[in-house]
Amino acid sequence: MSKVLFVYAKGGPPLGYALSRVAARSAVHLLALSSLPPTVAASADRICASVLCPAESERRDLVSLIVSRAQAVGADAVVTFSEYAVVAVAEACEKLGLAGAGGSCALARDKRMMRRTWQEQGISQPRFRPVATAQDLHEAAAALRFPLLLKAAWSAGSTAHRTLRSAEDVPAAWERAREVMAESAQLGYAELHVADAGADFLVEEIVPGTATGWFDQEGWGDYVSVEGVVVNGDFRPVCLSGRMPTVEPFTERAGITPAALPDDAQRRIVTLAREAVDALGLQNCGTHTEIKLGADGQMWVIETAARFGGAMTVPQIEEVFGLDLIGMLTDHLLGRPVSWPAEVRTPQEAHGAAGSLVVLAVDGAGEAWPDQRVWDFPTVRDAVPLSAGSHLSVVAENSLPDGAPVPVYDPAAGANTMAALCLLSATAPETVIHDFRNLVDALPRVLPTAGPTTEVRA
Repeated sequence: MSKVLFVYAKGGPPLGYALSRVAARSAVHLLALSSLPPTVAASADRICASVLCPAESERRDLVSLIVSRAQAVGADAVVTFSEYAVVAVAEACEKLGLAGAGGSCALARDKRMMRRTWQEQGISQPRFRPVATAQDLHEAAAALRFPLLLKAAWSAGSTAHRTLRSAEDVPAAWERAREVMAESAQLGYAELHVADAGADFLVEEIVPGTATGWFDQEGWGDYVSVEGVVVNGDFRPVCLSGRMPTVEPFTERAGITPAALPDDAQRRIVTLAREAVDALGLQNCGTHTEIKLGADGQMWVIETAARFGGAMTVPQIEEVFGLDLIGMLTDHLLGRPVSWPAEVRTPQEAHGAAGSLVVLAVDGAGEAWPDQRVWDFPTVRDAVPLSAGSHLSVVAENSLPDGAPVPVYDPAAGANTMAALCLLSATAPETVIHDFRNLVDALPRVLPTAGPTTEVRA
């Protein structure tokens, strides 16, 4: 039987979901670089042929650790679905002679190198400058047009994003962004392979996005993502995911599969995504490419990742289009034939729709809740009406337990202040948008009020 080394770190699709898909194709040896979620830890020994949780000292040379573990278990492939481990796994695969993202994987991780590569290729993107010091940020702010967005070069989930509306915002933005990167590292949301990656930043112009002219329905955000895969250097787009509007500054609130876009608009977006992915020279990996939509058909590439979209993006694709992307990629890395979609899937080919909602303590307008509430999914399930045919569930692995206080939203911390992740199955993407808007409006009313004696229920 074939063997796969699964390198786990925080981020990506839920571990329980991903493990089950890989285990259906091969014996799985788990190398856990982050603590296993409680919902998975109890069953990991049953699902996996082995589970190794290396000590901190063993992770100092992460590539060597992955290589030695792969050799020890006789791995025929090495996979990861975490943004924080993709570079180390790609380099390990190169050393092992196994199929992987390839030697240019870092171009899809370090946003500074990514943007320089696209700049050289003339690919449409916001104007930007790399920054490493407060002085760099002052100089970049003088050269670019406000408003600007400061972001960490190696972050994910909109962590450490700060909006600058004038030069006066520079000192506070720089200080807070660096603080958040340090806090994220303590939580395990940080690059695992590149030393001092939390000190690398870039600043970019905020382009004028709009969903008007792209979507027929209100409630959609002004950007989409193209989900795909690179197979032996050939980009294969799978489908487009839509979004609700982000929360200040650019924290994602919800992802919807599929994006309800006309065929012509979808083709144009895929063409730009292909240019962006091709420029990075990736070899064998999932891809997730975010594209900002503007007036009169304008588009800008925001970023590409050498892995599948995180949260529930991959499970949503399986539900709606019947494509098990994790299983398919595993088969491909093991050298088995895979029938990838010949063309990007359209909304007309979808069976219903699915969406995932990040629960943040802000209302539909992005304003903070007036008081702190306690997360309680049974209350939400019973109190918030949904459309006919819709079903709401909670992703336990990515959610606080019932009874936990909902964190106060911190714009700089982004998704680090989420309380829960909810999954909605519906008859159409427009229905997902409708139900999510109602859900966001209802949460600060229906959730219990937090008090000084609030306790977490097991």
